[in-house]
Parts: sequence; C-alpha cells; structure tokens
Amino acid sequence: MEVEEKELTERLEAATTLLERTLNWLEERQVSLTGEVEKISATVEQSRREAELAERLAAAERELAELKAAAAPTVLNPLRRTVPAATSEMLAKHGIGEGPVDVRTLDAALAGLSLEQRIAVKSQLLRAGSIA
Repeated sequence: MEVEEKELTERLEAATTLLERTLNWLEERQVSLTGEVEKISATVEQSRREAELAERLAAAERELAELKAAAAPTVLNPLRRTVPAATSEMLAKHGIGEGPVDVRTLDAALAGLSLEQRIAVKSQLLRAGSIA
C-alpha cells in the first residue's frame, strides 16, 4: 500500500508540475495576445487612411469648384442667342429691337399678354441673354 501511495504521490506531483508549466505558458501566451499593440497600429493605420481620404476629398471639391466656375459663364452666356421669330416681331412692334432690353419697356410691351405668355417671353429673352 505504501508503494502505491508513493507512486500516486509522484504521479500527482508530476501532474502538478505539468499543470504549473502549462499555466505559466498560458499566462505568457495571454500577455502576448492581448492585442494592445495591434490596436495601436490599427489606430495609426486608420488615421493615415483618414488623412489620405481627406486629401482626396479636398482635391475633388477643388476640382468641382473649378468646373463649376468654368461652366458658369457658359450657362449664363449660351453660344446661341436667338429668340423665336414671333417674339422678335412682337417686341419690334413696340420698338424693342436687338441688344439688351430695358425691363420697364419690356413690361409695357407685354402688358396685353396673359401671365403665361409674359413668363414664356421673358424666359426666352433670359435664355438668349437679352435681359439680366
């Protein structure tokens, strides 16, 4: 019985030693796997990416502003400045010819038309660049 107890005690001590080694190994592994370093590097990577995207956004906004500035004169001053013949004839009857049109003179000339017709004539003149 004494021999069996001694063998059992030795086996328990060996198991205890093995468990202690395993526990120490797991603790070391846990410290190395906390991920703190990875979080810091991920944060650094994220801020670099954000800075890159912010630069690209600013460049795109500048380009958009330049394109809008370049397109604005084209929209305000179209290449074709024609007014339908009926509108030109009606304005000519009231002494309004080529070139810029005075708004008060135009309103007096359009007094006999309906509201929709006045709006249509004014929009045609605006598109042609005759009134501002």
